[in-house]
Amino acid sequence: MRRWQYELERRVAAWITVGLLATGLPVATPAGAEPTARDIMEQVTVARKLEGSEAVVSMTIVNPQGQTRERRLSLATKLYDGGKTEKRIYRFSAPADVDGTGVLVFDYEKEADDVWVYLPALRKTRRIVSAQRSESFMGSEFAYADLNVPSLDDYDYKLVREESVGAERCWVIDVLPKTPETAKSEGYSRKTYWVSQEKHVLVKGEYFDLDGHAFKQLENQDFKLLDAKRQRYRPLRMVMTNQQNGRRSIFATEQIAFTPETKDDFFTPRYLERP
Repeated sequence: MRRWQYELERRVAAWITVGLLATGLPVATPAGAEPTARDIMEQVTVARKLEGSEAVVSMTIVNPQGQTRERRLSLATKLYDGGKTEKRIYRFSAPADVDGTGVLVFDYEKEADDVWVYLPALRKTRRIVSAQRSESFMGSEFAYADLNVPSLDDYDYKLVREESVGAERCWVIDVLPKTPETAKSEGYSRKTYWVSQEKHVLVKGEYFDLDGHAFKQLENQDFKLLDAKRQRYRPLRMVMTNQQNGRRSIFATEQIAFTPETKDDFFTPRYLERP
């Protein structure tokens, strides 16, 4: 096992054993106020932000015939700039053809994200520009844009209705890009989100291509409370189904821990290229 992989998995196990979750009160909309669609999406953006986390994740890619490809990765995240920037690093360890591949993301609140991909076979780091956010994340049905927090000001929001998804009572919100450039960079003309009224997390998503046709569907499941003080949940299972080609991709979290003291060294291009 690679040194960075062993270190990250050891740290995740240690944090889980220690159990550093705090207690506290949930975030709530002010009494008597009816939230607008923009209000709800602001809550979603805040709720997605953990001070720090470390996880071990399996990624399964399923083709229309039911055949699967399995990948394994470690993930670390941390907030900077008073929560305005989330930095994330993904490091793949299996199978052999992706071992050592890494993705580093600086997810900014107001500006275009910075994304670097390290390919060990080429010993080269490639920069992903904002216009390439619709590219597939490591051959999966998730795009880079699907894994980042988009700038709220780039979209218009419409509260469509309320309905339940399983046990979660949800707001249903249409998300519309304000400009053709934003739509093109993401690859979507529209998104519809089902947002939990209790947890302020995305439970389900529907994505439409640039021609307005149904494209992909997201299901988030098995939510775990990681930061009780700030009421931060994370889905332990994310399923993205491509309705046009019949493929689906599953992110299943095997281990996860709330780690505010995650090392700053993880979030650098130099660490990304470590053997």
